[in-house]
This record gives sequence, C-alpha cells and structure tokens, in this order.
Amino acid sequence: MGLGAVAGRALLGDLSGGVTGGHHPARAKRVIFLFMAGAPSQLDLFDHKPGLAKRFKEPLPPSVSNGQRVTAMTRGRTQLCAPSMFRFSRRGESGGWWSELLPHLGGVADDICVVRSLHTNAINHDPGKTFMCTGSELPGKASMGAWLSYGLGSLNRDLPDFVVLTSAYWTGGTRNVQGLYSRMWSSGYLPGKHQGTAFQTNGDPVLFLSNPAGVDRTVRRRMLDAVGALNEKHRREQGDPEIDTTIAQQEMAFRMQASVPELTDVSTEPDSVRALYGPEVDKPGSFARNCLLARRMIERDVRFVQIFHRGWDHHSILPKQLPGQCFDVDQPSAALLIDLKRRGLLDDTLVVFAGEFGRTVYGQGRLERDDYGRDHHPRCFSGWLAGGGVAGGVHYGETDDFSYNVARDPVAVHDLHATMLHLCGIDHRRMTFPSQGLEERLTGVEPARVIRGILS
Repeated sequence: MGLGAVAGRALLGDLSGGVTGGHHPARAKRVIFLFMAGAPSQLDLFDHKPGLAKRFKEPLPPSVSNGQRVTAMTRGRTQLCAPSMFRFSRRGESGGWWSELLPHLGGVADDICVVRSLHTNAINHDPGKTFMCTGSELPGKASMGAWLSYGLGSLNRDLPDFVVLTSAYWTGGTRNVQGLYSRMWSSGYLPGKHQGTAFQTNGDPVLFLSNPAGVDRTVRRRMLDAVGALNEKHRREQGDPEIDTTIAQQEMAFRMQASVPELTDVSTEPDSVRALYGPEVDKPGSFARNCLLARRMIERDVRFVQIFHRGWDHHSILPKQLPGQCFDVDQPSAALLIDLKRRGLLDDTLVVFAGEFGRTVYGQGRLERDDYGRDHHPRCFSGWLAGGGVAGGVHYGETDDFSYNVARDPVAVHDLHATMLHLCGIDHRRMTFPSQGLEERLTGVEPARVIRGILS
C-alpha cells in the first residue's frame, strides 16, 4: 500500500502550482528549517552581553523580571545572574558579535541575518516546539511545510514536497532530550498529501522503500494499477478527497523507490564537498549528513526540508555540553550556506535556524564562572535567516542588558511565519483553510506582521 505516510501531490505530473499559486512575486522557492529542539542559549551564542561579567551571582533585579512567569524548576528560587563564559568577537564586514563556539557561522556572517528579539508564548518544550512548527501550542494544526505544500504545490514529481530529517544529538552531551512527534510535521486539517515525510536514519530511508522478495518493479506496477482502479471507483462513489490522497501517495511511493536511493547516495559527492560539511558527514543520522542531504533535496526542488537536532536543553553543566552541540551544527550549517551559494541556490532558498524559546540569564544547578545551567525563557531568544530575499550581515532587534526582555523590534513566532510565507510569495492573511467552522491559517487569529527590516 505504500511507504508509510508519504506526502505527494503530482499524481499525473501536474506541477502547475498549488491552491493559491502565490499572491505576489516570490523571493524564495524553497525553505530549509534547521530546528534546534531544546532551545539554544542566546546568551552564549548570539546575544553578547559583556556588562553581565561584573554581575556574576547578583540577584536579577525585580524591575527586570517584573513578576513574569517562570517554570516550576525556578519558582520560589533566587535568580542569580550567570554571565556567559564564552568569548565573543566581531565577524565579517558587517561586524556583528558572534560566539567563539560558532567560528564557521561567524565566517559567513555577512550572509546571515541574526534576529535577537524573537519571543513566544510557550514556556515548556512540547508546546513550544508545536507552536514553532504549526503556529499553535495545541496539537492538531497544520505544520509550516504542509502549508507551503498546500499553497504552492510541487516542484518535483518524484519526491515529496515536505521532507523531515532528524539528527542524532552529541553523544557526549545531555540526555534529557524530549520526543519529536509527527504532529510537528503533520498536515492537520489540510489534505493528507501535504504531510511531511520523515526519512529514517537506519535501513531504508523511508519505511518499506524496498520491494519484498519476489516482487520486482513490474509486479509492483501491476499491483498499483489494480489497487488504483479500485480506489478510483471508490472515489467516484464516495466523493472522499482523502481517496485522492491515497492514490497520490501510492504513486509517489512507486516513484520514490527509484528517486530516493539516488538522492541519499552521497558517495557521488566530491571529497571537497564532503570535507566542507565536516568530519561527521559520513555518519548516517548526523546533522552534517542531513545538511548535505538537504542541499541535495533542494537541488531536486523539494519545497520544504526540516532538520530537527535535539540536545539543547542545558539546565546544568552548560559549559561542558554546549560546545559539543555547537560542534554538531556550526560547520555543517555554514557549509550548507556556502554550498547553496556556490550552486546559485541560496538566492531562492530560505534557510532558517531557531529553537522553540531561549534560556535565562539566571543560573540553574551549580553556579560558577565555568559551570552553570539555564532555564527556559520565552520572553526573548535568537535565531537567524539567510538567503531567499533576506538581507545578510544584519543583526535585527535588541534585548535589555540581561537578555531577559525585548528592548527593540520584537518578533513574535507568528511574525516569523508571516515573513517566511511572504518571502515565498504568500500573504499569510489570505492563505486560509476552512475547518470546523473556522478559517484556519498558519499565523492564527492574532495580528502578525512581515519583518520588513530583515528583507533585502
């Protein structure tokens, strides 16, 4: 019956576009979202606060915290400042501050727009990740990639519109990682053919990709033709649009049996390209391998690729664990931008890097200059964007002296979503889908805006 929950559109090769076809000229045709699940510490990576050095172990002023919500892990505890132990330096012609833990990304700083004023409603991981991926803390909504598949349609008839890759976290790092659930790449109320296709780390890249013993491609084709005829008869009788999804999935599955093995065979890549992505690129399931696969997918016009990398939940011993996490993602992320740029793909490919929220200025666990942790912090966090119509070398937004509150140019998660859609040619207010009496949209019902200050 198919290869798991395979997303696909072009049953008969119709690649003419999606439901909306776009509302205005698009700057980006494709999106890669690098999701840092667990929430990286902005204070140690992107949001340089040198003035905190003299405030080590000082209580966070009540005028800064202002009674804001905290997690159960912090409630009732004294909040003592924990300055970053890592050095920052100015990088690129743009001169933005970058942590020593991100030397490779600092090397491409002029291609990147860092947003330091992101904020969210969620204070715990699961609702935070669900919110970033679907625009709602409540499960059941359609995800970012599903919306783009629905709105713009397919560019490639032999691969899904929306592919999900999950990478292994640093083996020497934290073990308190949270689960990743398929609702984060679900089609929700949209037709099922827009759902993300999760590639596997081991074995077949997609479940049941290989034919069983005794079944060759000719036999498989005859089986699909017979089943397809029955499904078509059922569709005419029932009028259920999800039957079209089933037919499309089965046909896409058949084509993927030829396209996916070629896609995932990175042995054809030159040594120079493999070296660009770093020493982990030959490890299946590594972030480096997944970044290389993402570039290969973008070359083949996959519409939306989302890479999840877990292990960023550093409530303690952050100075020991954060360097390993950054080793995982720094060189491969920079290599992805360099590789896309060399191939002329970065101009129309949007790359986004973000977690679900930020980390606190106050410490958890032991609190020493070189040993501290940080709690969840939704009030401000950092992420970055590159390519696809985004201005490089920009640092947008500011936080206060404690990286606790947004001080200038706040960017809500829905603003980020609205901007991503805008760059892809979609007006977030106009792309809706009727569900249970509501006109659903990725950006919900609260006001959202396009972040004009980061556009090139």
